[in-house]
Amino acid sequence: MTEPSRDRPTLGRRQRILKSSGFRAVYAARARAGDGRLVAYAKPNGLDVTRLGVSVGKRCGGSVRRNRIKRLLREAFRQARGTIPAGYDVVLVPVATGYSFEEVDRRIRTLVPEAIRRGNRRPPGPAGPPAEDA
Repeated sequence: MTEPSRDRPTLGRRQRILKSSGFRAVYAARARAGDGRLVAYAKPNGLDVTRLGVSVGKRCGGSVRRNRIKRLLREAFRQARGTIPAGYDVVLVPVATGYSFEEVDRRIRTLVPEAIRRGNRRPPGPAGPPAEDA
């Protein structure tokens, strides 16, 4: 089976983060950018493709609303992936609801590169929360 091209109207399995361990690895990298309505996490993945994961919590609404938000995020990411460098895992987490496609597209094109930039300047270290001094 051939891999989907960059302009195919779907994200194939190879272009998505599917397992919870993949999501945990991106969160552990602690490279994120947010604007109060959407948070983008990024981590280099060593592949030739940028993969997407979407995490929409129940506070965003019922299943119908959450699935609509996921579809919006995936489609906006698919259309913006030509402007995003290859070789990263990206997780998008919406904080609020009531998105338009244009708003999501603009936020992804701003926040994903910012999260990647922050991840590139962060030195490798422990992935756990920062230690508290007593």
